[in-house]
Amino acid sequence: MSRIEARLKELGIELPAAPAPAANYVPYVLTGAQLFVSGQVSAGPDGLITGKLGAGLSAEEGAAAARRCGLSLIAQAKAAVGDLDRIKRVVKLVGFVNSTPEFGDQPKVVNGCSDLMVDVFGDAGRHARSAVSAASLPFGVAVEIEAIFEVE
Repeated sequence: MSRIEARLKELGIELPAAPAPAANYVPYVLTGAQLFVSGQVSAGPDGLITGKLGAGLSAEEGAAAARRCGLSLIAQAKAAVGDLDRIKRVVKLVGFVNSTPEFGDQPKVVNGCSDLMVDVFGDAGRHARSAVSAASLPFGVAVEIEAIFEVE
């Protein structure tokens, strides 16, 4: 068992299956030492996590949705490289939060994913990041996050 797989088990985390693309794109591109993972939408065991932050969803609920995006990002990374120990670091996350114009806690929402990356990858999980508002997201999901990883 790899070091990261052992860490996931220690945290009680079971990765979902890597989601298939919903349109005409690939789920990831591995080029050189960089892995670009397409945006992963908030989805849980019961389906898509939908809604708008500031209009029915709290920042805490949004952070839980962002964590689910993070699990899908890690699942895609595993599909791309096989052994998660090949992930040298999380370079950048870009988070999109389906929110009202008045909602200003996008960083708190995307922390759900950021915290997961640090929990799983340790210091290598610390990353650059953007957390922005979106008027709407595909399928009405609450959060979508894309990632760039450095790989060995």
